[in-house]
Amino acid sequence: MPATLSGMLPGFATAEGTARYRSRFSQIAEADHFRRAEHVTSVGELLFPSIGLGTYLGEPDERADLDYIDAISEALRSGIPLLDSAINYRHQRSERNIGNALSQAVSDRKVQRDEVIVCTKAGYLSFDGNVPANPREYFLTEYVQPGILDPKELAGGAHCMAPRFLANQIERSRGNLEVETIDVFYLHNPETQLAEIGPDLFRWRVRDAFSLLESLVSDGKLRFYGMATWNAFRVPEGSRDAINLEEMAALAYEVAGESHHFRFVQLPFNLAMPEAYVLANQTWHKKKVSLLQAAQALGIAVIGSATLYQGRLTHGLPGSVREILGLKTDSENAIQFSRSAPGILTSLIGMGQREHVRKNIKPALVSPARVDVWEKLFTQNA
Repeated sequence: MPATLSGMLPGFATAEGTARYRSRFSQIAEADHFRRAEHVTSVGELLFPSIGLGTYLGEPDERADLDYIDAISEALRSGIPLLDSAINYRHQRSERNIGNALSQAVSDRKVQRDEVIVCTKAGYLSFDGNVPANPREYFLTEYVQPGILDPKELAGGAHCMAPRFLANQIERSRGNLEVETIDVFYLHNPETQLAEIGPDLFRWRVRDAFSLLESLVSDGKLRFYGMATWNAFRVPEGSRDAINLEEMAALAYEVAGESHHFRFVQLPFNLAMPEAYVLANQTWHKKKVSLLQAAQALGIAVIGSATLYQGRLTHGLPGSVREILGLKTDSENAIQFSRSAPGILTSLIGMGQREHVRKNIKPALVSPARVDVWEKLFTQNA
């Protein structure tokens, strides 16, 4: 379906669309590259790829823009229909690269909008394309003076979860991405707030944000929402920046009942950062559990980020990793580790060039490692 007169693609990822997309990739489909989060209300009908494309890294320049557009186009042609970004990535350029590539792919009939899962985040102040000569003046005129942002609601001078600000950012993201509906929207590193405010005010701010996001779901601007974090779900319980997932789900329930749309969390998960699986820093009915166990019980899907740890896991891995997982290169084994974890729906990999996509899709040609094989990596290092 072509873009509307507004310049934005209508629709969102659907069960029919994601199944149609999978049907064109028989080899990786047979190797279980596509999977469902069956424990998650409404989300469970969609097919997610085990590998998704992230857009965090890269210079905010035209060369990187062209490379990203090529990479995103290659991903859509190769069996990677999940695209992840944030409004502050490369000063909004990464979102615009996704919008450009996706709209062109739809126009060329390479994909349909309902086949692709488009995800983004907001929370951090962002420039527009480039760093302005006077950043302070930019934020004053762009956000403070129009009443979009109250400086008292900022944390660390750069992070905000206030509803007015988030609504503004989501409108900008929809325009950048050229989609009427964002499939998954995340509060970006909400734990940033905890460095300055107490847990009670934090919960009030999250609840207010959830209320806004539920209203935007009702308006058709979002399908689902969640939290994309760095530390919040990996640090020990009681840490200043720790977030309890059960408490967050309870806030969503307060706002919208059982039909709430808080259905995703994102956190780093890789060979060097396996806390989501090994650390019992969450609770479920007063029992200590891991993040992955809590998410399973609460009906929340988990997306793993930093799969290659920004390139650190592409070389120098212990020989036991290759011996256990059985793939050829360190990169492939690092990807195989993350995508094989029980409870991880999709593993995100930053791919800013076409060659990255061609290399990183290779693990999808083989089935994820069996749980008993995968767990040997922990028993050997215990």
